[in-house]
Amino acid sequence: MSIAQPMTMMEFFQKSEGVWFTQRTVHHFDTVADESGESKLYVGMVTADDDRIQQICEPQNIDPTSARGGASFMWQPHPSDQAPDPDKAAVLVDVPDDQTGRSGKLLRNQGYVEKIPVVSRYWFGKDGILTIDTDYDNSQGQERCWFITDDFRVRVSTVRMANGIYLMTYCSERRWVTDTDLAQMIQHNAVRAAALI
Repeated sequence: MSIAQPMTMMEFFQKSEGVWFTQRTVHHFDTVADESGESKLYVGMVTADDDRIQQICEPQNIDPTSARGGASFMWQPHPSDQAPDPDKAAVLVDVPDDQTGRSGKLLRNQGYVEKIPVVSRYWFGKDGILTIDTDYDNSQGQERCWFITDDFRVRVSTVRMANGIYLMTYCSERRWVTDTDLAQMIQHNAVRAAALI
């Protein structure tokens, strides 16, 4: 089944909006034990006129009017009844290279690997795969992400440290379904099945 792949960062953010259940595997290329875990990822849209756009652009000497908007990301351990931790949150700002929006800069108020403001480079391949390259103070990272369906996506990343040690991460993410959502889907499919009889 083919789906419409997002080909700009704002399309990617829009398709990602909502809550995702993430299953993560991390492989370390040193003596640290490999990791796996589960979490929830909350993605929300940030409009171009949001105050956070200016707050993130100005320290990087980037004109806020060149930003198309952005997205907020928050992580929460799973299972957990607690609200997402603001310390495990980030705001990303899209500053495309041109009108096509297929490549550009991605500004973050704090990075994924190092908790510092960072500017990444991104581009979309013809196949819809998003690639993000990030240079931190002490490491380099690359993340690739693509949608398998509208409700399931994959993220693969590598991080190389200044001392040569690096790691790889694989994440499969599916859109979070609440008990209410599930009940509505069951009811909808029951109605459809009854109509076929």
